[in-house]
Amino acid sequence: MATSLGSNTYNRQNWEDATKEKYGKECKICARPFTVFRWCPGVRMRFKKTEVCQTCSKLKNVCQTCLLDLEYGLPIQVRDAGLSFKDDMPKSDVNKEYYTQNMEREISNSDGTRPVGMLGKATSTSDMLLKLARTTPYYRRNRPHICSFWVKGECKRGEECPYRHEKPTDPDDPLADQNIKDRYYGINDPVADKLLKRASTMPRLDPPEDKTITTLYVGGLGDTITETDLRFVDINLL
Repeated sequence: MATSLGSNTYNRQNWEDATKEKYGKECKICARPFTVFRWCPGVRMRFKKTEVCQTCSKLKNVCQTCLLDLEYGLPIQVRDAGLSFKDDMPKSDVNKEYYTQNMEREISNSDGTRPVGMLGKATSTSDMLLKLARTTPYYRRNRPHICSFWVKGECKRGEECPYRHEKPTDPDDPLADQNIKDRYYGINDPVADKLLKRASTMPRLDPPEDKTITTLYVGGLGDTITETDLRFVDINLL
């Protein structure tokens, strides 16, 4: 996602300048070794790296770093709720390996422009996702972590300290308890819970009980059709 890459256009256009370590770490989901990329998204930002392999990211259509949906910029739990979609991806080692091999075969036979698996078959969208979708990058997520020494009053590096000199948020805040696997599998994600609660309070248009009330959009008409013609026409004749 653009947020993970940062606002530095030069950095985006010269991806080969980032650190690339072949089979550097194991994927946080499937535990298989994969090529790890590491880069700095901007000045006074913390270094970012890929956390999951390409196969796992393509299965869920998410960013390899932040694990947010590539189309809406939302957590997987929110996206699946908006699509009324449930992906029963296996979690045991043997079943997960077998499932991953089948999905890799499907990915290799696809054009790479659409998600694969059950997600690729979910063609519908929802107003909730369109309203909650993040359309602009959120670069504050790339800020350094809070300096634990500064919190204890022991940091001696001053402005040269690469960490933030700020007071931490409430430790009881549910947003402080996040992990990659919950985000990936779409369960117990505090960020998703917050967004779903916000969606439940959004105003919405419910269909009226009177079935004779009808709304019709008419467009692309020429000058020969006036507003009077449209206003007084019998809609059942159209």
